[in-house]
Amino acid sequence: MSDKKIRCAIYTRKSTEEGLEQEFNSLQAQREACEAYIKSQKHEYWQLLPTEYDDGGYSGGNMERPALKRLLADVQNGLIDIIVVYKIDRLTRSLMDFSKIVEVLDKHNASFVSITQHFNTTTSMGRLTLNMLLSFAQFEREVTGERIRDKISASKKKGMWMGGKPPLGYYRKDKKIYPDEEKLPLLLAIFEKYIKLKSTTLLKEWLNKQGHNISVGNLNCILRNKAYIGLVGHKGTWYPGEHQGIIPTELFEQVQAVMADNRINRQHYDPKKSLLSGKLYDDKDNAMSPSWSTGSSGKKYRYYVSQALIRKEPGKVGKVSKVSLPNLEQFIDNWFSEFLKDKSKIYPYIQQFGVSKQKEIIKRLPSYPITRNIEKELIKRVKLNPNKIEVTLYQERVTELLNAIYENREMHQLKPEELKNENTYTEPYHIGTIANGEKIIVGQFVEPKKRPNAELIKILNQSYAWHQDILDGKTTQEIANREKVCVQYVRRILNLSFLSPRIVRSVLNGTQPADCTLKKLLSIRASDWGEQEHIFKM
Repeated sequence: MSDKKIRCAIYTRKSTEEGLEQEFNSLQAQREACEAYIKSQKHEYWQLLPTEYDDGGYSGGNMERPALKRLLADVQNGLIDIIVVYKIDRLTRSLMDFSKIVEVLDKHNASFVSITQHFNTTTSMGRLTLNMLLSFAQFEREVTGERIRDKISASKKKGMWMGGKPPLGYYRKDKKIYPDEEKLPLLLAIFEKYIKLKSTTLLKEWLNKQGHNISVGNLNCILRNKAYIGLVGHKGTWYPGEHQGIIPTELFEQVQAVMADNRINRQHYDPKKSLLSGKLYDDKDNAMSPSWSTGSSGKKYRYYVSQALIRKEPGKVGKVSKVSLPNLEQFIDNWFSEFLKDKSKIYPYIQQFGVSKQKEIIKRLPSYPITRNIEKELIKRVKLNPNKIEVTLYQERVTELLNAIYENREMHQLKPEELKNENTYTEPYHIGTIANGEKIIVGQFVEPKKRPNAELIKILNQSYAWHQDILDGKTTQEIANREKVCVQYVRRILNLSFLSPRIVRSVLNGTQPADCTLKKLLSIRASDWGEQEHIFKM
């Protein structure tokens, strides 16, 4: 290599942007020292590349740095032979990241030099020394972080305000916070009005009318902030603060009670899990989203509501603006049960199959326990008109379901690009309105159809039989050995013997909710029967 130029690239880094605006900053000082070192190696044919790789204001704790990424990319493209840095920790402070960098260098016959520590990764001793040095650098960084965290913790335990934007109703002075007399009336009004409205959404609307634009997220933070009763929090623990509380403790606790009650109502309800979430449209093609409200008696009502109604665009609202969620979803459940029994609807999906396969599918369909998850997979779109519903299904997914039923397996997930065809079915549906005409609701009661699930019934019987074995003195290990299964499986199935009698009865009668699957039953952790039934909205 005596006649070959050794291409050298200088990498510089500084953790903060402080001082980078100066005429001669830290990055330039690092570069100047590295340039001098490269010149001293002229006899080894070292040559400085003109490209600059400078990361100003980036931490060495990770590799998310633009100049470092360009540097490694140029190494991979064979443009660099040696990376030159002032100190090792300029390149990285992480031992794991350093090993990744060295791996790239080795793969492309490049090396690494630190001019102040005289290490070279081309030798085994250099590698060992570098690893040791980086380990201590990382250790020092972690210890420094621990010291900072300990200092913050100790300060907060003393009730000190440790910086950051002060909460609404306070201003900061001399590293402390003090009540802001001008904002106190607004803050007090927020707490008192929430107790009356019991909703941050309604509270936001009220504040907007008063000329105050505060988001729902910020309102939740304000209403939960214990700083308003004179406390300072740290990792879930609250300590008496040096600052003055500005919300009466009794008022604050009343707000927390209302918020806790709202959380209990919401904890088992996720709108995204609704059957038709993102798939339902009104007669003017406005999306209809799942929502809920609580009546004066405390009962929760769930429904789908038109986005045009939510956005307060009366000119775009269709004839069906709000509909009862449970009744509509029960209608869809029943529709699918009838769909699977209707040979005229099923035949187009299986006509390419052999005769024996067609007969077997038709035979199995009436007793197939279609779940809400499967219904979601099959439905592309549902359009709700005043007197009829249009249900559009993915043709390829229906065919896949029928194949899965025939082969006795789970449905395979199809990619979006595989979904090229669809079929739409129109069904009559009665819609009624309440007396004042303000809300459009389902005007008829839809009787649930029985859908016995043989697998669930078998598992429940097994759980009660094993429960009796336990009462007779057998251990879970003995049951597992007898049944030739693992102990963990026995314990999971035994949990089903503690299900609510109402849930068990619905499974045995075939009237269980569509989303009552074995997986969901096994996931139940609540021991209270009422809570279990609430999970399935029974």
